[in-house]
Amino acid sequence: MKSKRRLLICLLSVAVLIVIAAAMMVIGRGHTIYVDNRSVEYNGQTYETPYKVTVYVKNEQIAKLYDSERGMSTWIGQNFKMTLEVMEEKGGDEVLQTIQLNLPYSMDGIIVNIPAVLAGLPEEAWLTEFIPTPTKEEDEEEVPGEGDEFGMTDDMGLGGDI
Repeated sequence: MKSKRRLLICLLSVAVLIVIAAAMMVIGRGHTIYVDNRSVEYNGQTYETPYKVTVYVKNEQIAKLYDSERGMSTWIGQNFKMTLEVMEEKGGDEVLQTIQLNLPYSMDGIIVNIPAVLAGLPEEAWLTEFIPTPTKEEDEEEVPGEGDEFGMTDDMGLGGDI
């Protein structure tokens, strides 16, 4: 009797975990989206930046971008939607555009280039993966034999021979 009950509890636990995993696959994974307003060259043609782009995600302003600026947002799922308020020239009219992009499942940090998206270029032109550069402290390696993790010297700071 106990073994049947134990088996039933184990099977129910596994079933619950499978349901949770299936729900997470439907919901999707989280992405960090970086939105760049930088000119891009594609197939020998240069696509210049608009004067100002205001980016809205989920009806919330995430960035007001001028030339060579970057904004950031987090998004869960594969279908990213943003609204852009684009001003081509200083003092010009602002035009609203809603953009919907399919994000790759395999990337976490994604850079979306605004001029390439506005020009209707393919994914290879507007999408790049964000790879953080290591900081200077991470690059410096500890030299073997120079002190230890406690900042002590070889002779324990006594000076001279022991």
